[in-house]
Amino acid sequence: MPLKLSNSLTKKTEEFCPITPEKVKIYCCGVTVYDLCHLGHARSYISWDVLRRYFIWLGYKVCFVQNFTDIDDKIIKKAAEENSTMEEVSQKNIEEFFIDMDAIGILRPDRMPKATDYLNSIKEMIENLERKGAAYSFEGDVYFSVKKYKDYGKLSKRNLEDQKVNAGGRLKNSDKKENNLDFALWKKAKSGEPSYSSKWGKGRPGWHIECSAMVLKELGKTIDIHLGGADLIFPHHENEIAQSEVCNGRELAKFWLHNGMVNVGGEKMSKSLGNFTTIRSLLEKGISPMTLRFFILQTNYRKPLDFTDEALKAASKGWERLNISLCFNNILKKEDQIKRKINLDKPIKKSFKVNDNDMLSKLLLDFEKHMNDDLNTSGALSILFELSQPIRKCINLLKQKEINELNPDYLNETYKKWQLLTELAGVLGLKAIYNKEQKVNKTILSNIEIEELIKERSSAKEKKDFNQADKIRNDLKNMNIELIDKPNGITEWKNI
Repeated sequence: MPLKLSNSLTKKTEEFCPITPEKVKIYCCGVTVYDLCHLGHARSYISWDVLRRYFIWLGYKVCFVQNFTDIDDKIIKKAAEENSTMEEVSQKNIEEFFIDMDAIGILRPDRMPKATDYLNSIKEMIENLERKGAAYSFEGDVYFSVKKYKDYGKLSKRNLEDQKVNAGGRLKNSDKKENNLDFALWKKAKSGEPSYSSKWGKGRPGWHIECSAMVLKELGKTIDIHLGGADLIFPHHENEIAQSEVCNGRELAKFWLHNGMVNVGGEKMSKSLGNFTTIRSLLEKGISPMTLRFFILQTNYRKPLDFTDEALKAASKGWERLNISLCFNNILKKEDQIKRKINLDKPIKKSFKVNDNDMLSKLLLDFEKHMNDDLNTSGALSILFELSQPIRKCINLLKQKEINELNPDYLNETYKKWQLLTELAGVLGLKAIYNKEQKVNKTILSNIEIEELIKERSSAKEKKDFNQADKIRNDLKNMNIELIDKPNGITEWKNI
């Protein structure tokens, strides 16, 4: 099954074919650097990080460019509030951005251009649009004329005439504009604002033209994939398409991918509603970066993501179970007797074929099938759990039996499963978190210990101490042991 992606431009799920064989050029709209990154940024950049990792795993040579918007009204306002400069605010938040992205395991882009470093390219593009009759200036401001681009609205599927009718309620009338839908390419400087020299006078670029200029300069006239949040479809990406395609005479991007928004408690996350959550605050509360990544990957990138404490707790438990299996190799390395039984070689790569094991071959193919289905990361995670279950069972046996009793063939078979699990988890950016003090006998309970806890729970129930009984059940569940209460009053247990 070939890789298929949901193209916002065509509203269809289409087979991906690169412009140049085995190479992929990707542009991702980056942050406006006036504050810390929030949960919405985590959702977006984790999704696109997985897309990039998957392309690399498939053997593509990927050029991934993500920009910084370092001149904007919000940055100027923050500088005024802090009695600072636009450059200082931007640089501080760029540094904070890297701290957060590194923490949640985002691969750094190949290039991260800043808008202010591309002013000459921006001005050249605006002048080109003027020569083509698609841009006009008025008293220091320069606007793009949307009527000069016949396909305006092709991404958002908005009819230009309908937009004109509806524009009155959301756009201010302006004597400067020929049409209220025309958008700024260059803004005349206001008193006290940072500004740059141009043929139109002192000013600064509009937001949309910044990305168009950086795409052109970094990746060329047409790229394979343009990424961003669904909130950028209109007007930002619509305007990018219009000005780029008029200027360059070429299609801007073959595929447009957009991630869904984040809801908190059923409402869209926003500062005005007071439900705004930064990545930093989550990590400082003790949420592990891998839990956050796992939580986000449970939902397809296109769908809205509902953020609740309950959902995050459930994700934490899911990640803990997976992490135990991912730590299998570290556990083996601490047991000298096991090291003599098994060949601890390096993890397998994509080129490694597991033809000697039908089950592993099937799981590998199923993983690819899920990922090729518009990055179905939820389905991909199910494959990881299918691999992890027998690994956890082996870890249990390491505690329940003498190590010398374990069959070397069984250990080697389990080790191959761990190799594949580690490889596929890496495609999703999930990495084992191993406590160096962790040992097998501290990770897994013996059969005798489990039975003792079951007796303790039964005693608590007889005394009607249900809080204690529930606590024992939950503690065991966190150690991947599920209790099953039978009608005859007997409690059985199984590994999960």
